Amino acid sequence: MHKVIVVGAGQAGSSFVAKLCNSDFKGKITLIGEEPVPPYQRPPLSKAYLLGDMTLERLFLRPESFYSDNGIDLRMGARVTSIDARAQTVTVDGDVMPYDDLVLTTGSTPRRLPASIGGDLDGVFTVRTLADVNAMAPRCVEGAKVLIVGGGYIGLEAAAVASKLGLNVTLVEMSDRILQRVAASETSDFFRELHTRHGVDIREGVGLERLLGQQTVRGALLTDGTKLEADFVIVGVGIAPSTGLAEQAGVALVNGISVDATGRTSEPHIWAAGDCVSFPYQGGRIRLESVPNAIEQAEVVAENILGNAKEYVAKPWFWSDQYDVKLQIAGLNIGYDNVVTRRVDGATSFWYYSGDTLLEVDAMNDPRGYMIGKRLIEAGKSPSRAAIADPDTDMKALLKA
Repeated sequence: MHKVIVVGAGQAGSSFVAKLCNSDFKGKITLIGEEPVPPYQRPPLSKAYLLGDMTLERLFLRPESFYSDNGIDLRMGARVTSIDARAQTVTVDGDVMPYDDLVLTTGSTPRRLPASIGGDLDGVFTVRTLADVNAMAPRCVEGAKVLIVGGGYIGLEAAAVASKLGLNVTLVEMSDRILQRVAASETSDFFRELHTRHGVDIREGVGLERLLGQQTVRGALLTDGTKLEADFVIVGVGIAPSTGLAEQAGVALVNGISVDATGRTSEPHIWAAGDCVSFPYQGGRIRLESVPNAIEQAEVVAENILGNAKEYVAKPWFWSDQYDVKLQIAGLNIGYDNVVTRRVDGATSFWYYSGDTLLEVDAMNDPRGYMIGKRLIEAGKSPSRAAIADPDTDMKALLKA
């Protein structure tokens, strides 16, 4: 019997096993996750779940019965300690398990503040797991002071939820502006104004010198000498691919676990998908941290284990929910040199160009603009910048041009 073991029970792992089952795979599937719960959605954790708008059961990607009904050996709260690529075995909590194909969907790990500046104090949180949010939730009481370190999408989403819950929110970003690493200044300006309007104190161009407190965080000293009081701290300074097991197994690493277009690693019987993976893209190599990428790449790996010889062609898209604004992003803005603003009927979108080539669209409460932009980018079409800026342009007609 063909044995497939999947290490990592997140979005990619769950999508992979579901695709195998739906494709009438006849072998044995084992899905191993370190958390004591079935695979669940991460994006709602710090939003709908923390706000109380989503129950734990609704977080689950599939009912727990799905796994037993489909003969999947779901091992929750289990830890893989080593992989022997030559013997084709994994060691799980002391048990040695053989595999014919191994799939690494180990995801990513949030970057933490160094202990030397107070990162190990009680009351300092990252937002990645159910346990993180459950531990943080009792502190989210109206009037509490929260310091958010990092002005990327994770930090801004946390700020929006904290503000909605009635907390006093201060966000510090050491770069010159929020979202500097991932977005144009136009998008930064849009979200800065949105958060300021909701009472968030955003401080850009200033870093964290250290957190203050003995065992529990009580405040922070910033690099400009400012001291802040804080009842707790949320750290949103990025994530790193979880590659420890792959490295131990001798799998090649390049900005994550390096795979080819089929999802195969440097070891022929080891595959990988999701946040932990870098893969070929437009003559280079990228790593995408997104739910759509995790799902689509994992499904391609499943097809290839079934022998369908399919290559993964990424179509990057992302989203972020903050207050009453839904940001939808299509494409990648790498190498842009011009940004066109489009405003129609209260909707705003920013269109990134490199010369005359359309690269990305950031659409705020503009699902129509987003969908048209996504289709244009995927079709390799680039409307003129003047056409995009003109509110009277028939956007659907651009698809036929």
